Amino acid sequence: MPQALNPTHTPTILLIGASRGLGHAMAAEFLKKGWRVVGTVRAGSGRTPLHALADEHRDKVEIETLDITRPNEIRALHERLSDRTFDILFVNAGTTNPDPSQTIGEVSTDDYVSLMITNALSPMRVVERLCDLVPPTGLIGVMSSGQGSIADNESGQREVYRGSKAALNQFMRCFAARQAQTPRAMLLMAPGWVRTELGGPDGTLSIEESVPGVVNVLLAKQGRPGLEYLDYRGLTVRW
Repeated sequence: MPQALNPTHTPTILLIGASRGLGHAMAAEFLKKGWRVVGTVRAGSGRTPLHALADEHRDKVEIETLDITRPNEIRALHERLSDRTFDILFVNAGTTNPDPSQTIGEVSTDDYVSLMITNALSPMRVVERLCDLVPPTGLIGVMSSGQGSIADNESGQREVYRGSKAALNQFMRCFAARQAQTPRAMLLMAPGWVRTELGGPDGTLSIEESVPGVVNVLLAKQGRPGLEYLDYRGLTVRW
């Protein structure tokens, strides 16, 4: 892994979407591993759990503002960070439509467009704009979902969300194809069904059961070129 090549190097992750939930838990887990964290929150979000984490680790946590659905904010973040490099860029973003039970024929156009912009288009805009901050030996990852798997979809449900994550997977695969001649590692992460604001109270995993695995999979993926679609246990998810 990159940090093993230089004992004096403190590895740093640029974690997009770290204010709360899975993103905040990932930031805390990376700190435990001795990493520095630059995490983003949306402007106007007030004091978040990430701010509390930054108070505890003032020398290791930095907070930047970003709404990934606003291209001008992505450009501005790139400008602010243009003189830096990051061992990992990880985009943690996701939402769902107001009524996840809706079928594709029932969802409104506005809700469909909003979900696709947030879950598929915007994460890839971040990847495309910020990828030059990650060296060829680094890792670029995106939070996907097992529900983005077409091969594993035997139950249906959450149709629009599933479609947005499947689109994200396809776009990331296109990006990886353009990177095929580099040693860069890339990852689509399926964290499992976690009890968060997005996952809801019926999730099969707690944050504590998912996130340590997510971080360990990211660390293990470093130095392994190409794109993989893995879950929090390190198991391959079928496309």
